[in-house]
This record gives sequence, structure tokens and C-alpha cells, in this order.
Amino acid sequence: MATIEAPASNRGYGKAKNNRMSTRVDMTPMVDLGFLLITFFMLATTMSKPTVMSVFFPDKTKEKTIEETQPIPASLTLTLFLGSHDEIYYLDGIAPDATNASPSLKTVRPGYELRNVIFNAQKRVAALPRKQNGEDRSLVVVIKPTAVSTYRNMVDVMDEMAITKSKRYALVDKLTGAEAKLLGDRILKSK
Repeated sequence: MATIEAPASNRGYGKAKNNRMSTRVDMTPMVDLGFLLITFFMLATTMSKPTVMSVFFPDKTKEKTIEETQPIPASLTLTLFLGSHDEIYYLDGIAPDATNASPSLKTVRPGYELRNVIFNAQKRVAALPRKQNGEDRSLVVVIKPTAVSTYRNMVDVMDEMAITKSKRYALVDKLTGAEAKLLGDRILKSK
């Protein structure tokens, strides 16, 4: 592209001269392609920055108020138990205790199914009658990872909390005796 081929001179009338082609390789298209690839990869890496979700924990040094120490009614809660193989067990609006010996434990997968469970629980809590004293009546999601759950399960549930705009949720790392009894068979099967 950048070189001009000079025609061969006709001095030797009886002999035909060979036209010699230039051995020079034009690198302009290769340089253009290199810059295009560098630009593409720089743009691709800046677009895919890892994102971080902010989680706020209560201040342990501050004295707790009476509202913070009162138990949350079970009707306002959705309890999620994280199992293995992307299984999430949940209790909607009930707590496993001595009065409710065998609540129905249901299973969902992370993603669309879990999102629907959270949205339905939010609708159920919004339909509850409000108290006169202006008590906060929003859904509280209690997330309890088990020994067989993975970090990915926890991240999936936290993503669903952000997608459904659930403002109140708690990460609890210990199961109560009734919860361990309720989950016992499922956790043993998962190992």
C-alpha cells in the first residue's frame, strides 16, 4: 500500500526481464487490528467491574432500645434455610417451636422461584392489619445457612434480597433445636 512498483526498463530487447515483487510487507492493517483489540479489551474489563453489596450491621457498642430487644412476631417473618445443591427450605410466617411441632417446610431454588416466595411474603405482610402505635410492619427475612450450604447459595440469596428490595433481613448462623430437628433429615440426605 505504501510502496509504488516501478516498471521494468526495456533495454535488453531480446531478453524478457522478470518483474521483481517487493518483499516488504505492509504492517498498517496489523497495527490497526492490534489497536482495535487493545481498545476492545480495555473497554471490556472496565465494563465488568465486580460489584459489592453493602450490608449494615447493628452497632454493638450502642445500648439497645426496648423496640430492638422485643421479639418479632412470626407472622412478619420468612425464614430461609440454605441447604446443599442450591436447595433453599423456607417457613413462611411460622416458627418451629413447641406449640407448632411440625410446620410445613417447603423447598425452592434460587432465582425466580425464591423471588416469588419473597414477593408473596411481602404481600402477605402488607395485608396484615397495622397496630395503632405505628409499629413497623415490614417483612423480616431470616437467612440461616446450614453446614452443608455453600458460599454461592449465600450470595444468591443476598442478590434476591437486593432484587426484591427487602430492607430488613438477618443473617443467623445457628439453628435452634426445633429447626435442627425439622431440617435433620434433609441435611443428612444432602451430605
